[in-house]
Amino acid sequence: MIPLLVTVGYRRSDGRRRRLYVPVPPVLLVLSPLLLLAVPAGLVACLVFRVSPGGALRGTGRLLWALPGTRIEIEQGRTALLISVR
Repeated sequence: MIPLLVTVGYRRSDGRRRRLYVPVPPVLLVLSPLLLLAVPAGLVACLVFRVSPGGALRGTGRLLWALPGTRIEIEQGRTALLISVR
């Protein structure tokens, strides 16, 4: 299952918190013309580095399939960042 929602929350150094919800399907729809350019570039990169295109596609699919449920938290000093993929 591909991710459907990415939540990005951050706390500024002054203590204020912000949360941003990003729905993945509309973003993919808007960025789909770039995908038409990325696929041939990926195939050329596979040929240059002698990587199987099928294996690269399978690995990319597995990575996307594993994303839902991922939670990344970064905190440095008084600034914090939380990224959650659902």
